Amino acid sequence: MDDKEALRVGAAVRRRRRSLGLTLAAVAARSGLSVPFLSQIENERARPSTRSLERVADALETTIPKLHAAADSARTVDVVRAGDGGPGVRRVARGGHQLHAKEYTGEQDTGREYQHRNDEVMYIADGAAEVEAEGRAYRLERGDTLYLSGGVRHRWRATEPGTRILVVAVAEHIDATVDPPR
Repeated sequence: MDDKEALRVGAAVRRRRRSLGLTLAAVAARSGLSVPFLSQIENERARPSTRSLERVADALETTIPKLHAAADSARTVDVVRAGDGGPGVRRVARGGHQLHAKEYTGEQDTGREYQHRNDEVMYIADGAAEVEAEGRAYRLERGDTLYLSGGVRHRWRATEPGTRILVVAVAEHIDATVDPPR
């Protein structure tokens, strides 16, 4: 198994664990591996040895070849055309991947406050927007980017007709939070 295959098996591990209704802690108990290590495998930040992957497969009531086959089917190249989707909001990446990306077009103003678990970036492709985050207001114009770390409360609105905003965020199903060292 090459390094890329070892890394890509994480999505297959996560899907299998969820299909069985198991938590990371349950898989850790079954496999004898730590929850942080299993999380790193699922998020494709760690390369498990063959022995570790065997222990994970056993805990998930499957085999390494089946995990590899599932990982191969998880490899995706997908084109979203400019005309795909409806007016106002369209996904620019489909599926349950590690990143979510949406394009907002027009004068969006839901008046709603957001707070996401993971980090996100807002890029103003055209027009302008106002963002309120943690009690501060930011005016963003074409080409500007705003980074928001996970947990930051914010709301935003487009301030010009024809505004296009790209929002890319780490998916909610990913645990990308880092606990400070003790």
